[in-house]
Amino acid sequence: MKKLFRNAALLASLAHYSYGQVNKAAMKPEFYRPQYHFSAPKNWINDPNGLIYYEGEYHLFYQHNPFDNVWGHMSWGHAVSKDLLHWQHLPLAIPEFTHPDGKTKTAIFSGSAVIDKGNQSGLCPDGTKDCMVAVYTGNVSVGEKQTAQYQNLAYSADKGRTWKQYDKNPVLDLKTKEFRDPNVFWYAPQKKWVMSSVKATEHRVAFFESKNLKDWKLMSHFGPQSDTTKVWECPALMSVPIENEPGKSKWVLFISAGHPQKGYVGMQYFVGDFDGTHFTLDKDNPKPIAPAVSNVVDYGKDYYAAIQYNNLPIQDKNPVMIGWLNNWEYGNKLPTTPFKGAMSLPRQIALKRTTDGLQLIQQPIGSSSSLRGKKIERQNIKLTNQILTLEKRIANSYEIEAEILPGTAKRVGIRLAKNGSEVTIIQYANGKLELDRRKSGQTDFSDRFPSVEQAPVKPQNGLIKLRIFVDKSVVEVFINDGERVITDLIFPNKSEGEIDLFTEEGSAEFKKITLWPLASVKQ
Repeated sequence: MKKLFRNAALLASLAHYSYGQVNKAAMKPEFYRPQYHFSAPKNWINDPNGLIYYEGEYHLFYQHNPFDNVWGHMSWGHAVSKDLLHWQHLPLAIPEFTHPDGKTKTAIFSGSAVIDKGNQSGLCPDGTKDCMVAVYTGNVSVGEKQTAQYQNLAYSADKGRTWKQYDKNPVLDLKTKEFRDPNVFWYAPQKKWVMSSVKATEHRVAFFESKNLKDWKLMSHFGPQSDTTKVWECPALMSVPIENEPGKSKWVLFISAGHPQKGYVGMQYFVGDFDGTHFTLDKDNPKPIAPAVSNVVDYGKDYYAAIQYNNLPIQDKNPVMIGWLNNWEYGNKLPTTPFKGAMSLPRQIALKRTTDGLQLIQQPIGSSSSLRGKKIERQNIKLTNQILTLEKRIANSYEIEAEILPGTAKRVGIRLAKNGSEVTIIQYANGKLELDRRKSGQTDFSDRFPSVEQAPVKPQNGLIKLRIFVDKSVVEVFINDGERVITDLIFPNKSEGEIDLFTEEGSAEFKKITLWPLASVKQ
């Protein structure tokens, strides 16, 4: 969980923030609200928290400001779903609270949730079948001065509808202001709970163990490693299957940290082994793509703080993760009202054995295809220095699948949400898949927003395969069956636009391209 007041630049942006000045869409409420990505009914959200499945419900808790559309008053918002697509908004789950002295406040920073089966911890009242327990960072402050960060418990005996704070909080206190984001899971081989938490400015993950969720013992550390340009946040450790080696799996540790482009936040991952005490890197950990570029989770600017679901149904063999769609470089300035921030499509996680080691694979959950409307399909479109309009006008809420044979073209791709000079460009050039949002619509709310993202891509059997989701202000691009992902926000000035196919300086072929308008899932 990011502490905005620790960053002088962001403090300055808050101090000079003028809702009317920077929000050009203020006259059009809901204009940029995603239709099939989760967003709160109103006000600011950031990190997903407490992702847990229990008795037919997927719970999504999230960092939330109940009072304003900028960061502050961190509390846990709450929603539930039967399918991870259609969400029911519930009342605020765990609010920021004031201590008896009337001056000290504890904000509810990021964390996780677990199901304590049979209420073995005794946290919930006697007779409770299963106890839902939230493990979160209490960020303590007096006025504007932060005084501590430690790990707290809250618990629920009614499927997350009401919560009580543990009366002996904190359960883990290292007497530091930079210790946060506990991610807890049940480690069955040793019948214990394991917590991953970050010592943020040390760029280390600390692993703890507990038998009862209340008493924690340090086991080991991991890090510093790879990207240390930003503080480390939101660790997520999980066992991940290898899709082309049936029955085999490896442990993967996700860390939210820096980005290949200087100054932004992003996510990195490490492949290794976990013996219940130590996480160690595997010899097959993917090779760095370039000097100073670690194992990148998402090459876009707007995927951060992703964590996994706990307690998934037994038939779900792949972990499922959700990330926050925004970036701290411009987070408070997004031109959206009455909400700010959204969540990614839930992603199924796998590994794939390649010549470069074990590669992370991310795919939208399978049920996402249930949102598709009537398809529009074209095949064998050959272009030479040409532009072909696929759709003259379509609402900016759709999915595209494309198979591209690059040929001799120096650039080949798709132009989305096009209106006059306003356009978002996805193109393959020089061995990279690029997303260019510099002319995508509203970009002047921050000089850090206009950008070109690049992901290194190798053709598969000569083809570049794309799966693109456009959702009002969200673009998620899954490349070559999820070997690379680019996620970016865009803010077109019109709610519908043109889709063009193009080639430049040579010929290329769209072997197949399919377009589906996507249905809204808003409640």
